[in-house]
Amino acid sequence: MDFANIIADKSINNKEKVQQLSDWLLENPGKLKTLLAFAEGAKDPAKATCIESVEFATKQNPGIADIACLTFVTETLTAKAPRVKWESAKVIGNIAHRFPGKLNEAVKNLLVNSEHEGTVVRWSAAFALGEIIITKSPLNKTLVPAAEAICKREEKNSIRKIYLAALKKVS
Repeated sequence: MDFANIIADKSINNKEKVQQLSDWLLENPGKLKTLLAFAEGAKDPAKATCIESVEFATKQNPGIADIACLTFVTETLTAKAPRVKWESAKVIGNIAHRFPGKLNEAVKNLLVNSEHEGTVVRWSAAFALGEIIITKSPLNKTLVPAAEAICKREEKNSIRKIYLAALKKVS
C-alpha cells in the first residue's frame, strides 16, 4: 500500500483515510511494522493519521500489535502534537492487556499527559491509564494512588469518571 499517496490525496477526507488504512491493516496484520516505519518518518498530521488507523485496527483486533508497536506509541506519547499524543494513548489503551509487564515507560509518559492542557490528551491518557489499572498489573501499587490524585485535581467530570470506573473495577 502506498501510504504517502493516501495521506496526500486531497479527495479523501481524513476519516476515510483512517478507515482505508485500518481496513488494510486488519487484512494485513503482518504489515504493521511497515505502517509504523512510514509513520515514524512522517510529519505530525500524517503520523497522527497512521496512529489513528492503528488505534481503529487494535480496537477490533488487539492481537495485531506487537512489542514494537507498543514501543512506538509509548515514544510518540511525548510528541509535541496533541493529536499524536492522544491517538498513541488510545492505542496503548487497546493493547495494554497484552503487555502487562512492559508498560512502565508508557505509564510514565501517560502520567505526564494526564496534566496536559488539552482535554482530549488528558481524556486519552485517562482511557489508557484506566485500561492499565484494570489489568491489575504490579504497576497498580503506584498507579492507583496516582489516579486517585488525578481525580482530585481533574476539573473535567468526563475524565474523572474514566479513572473512577477503573478504580472501582480493582477495588
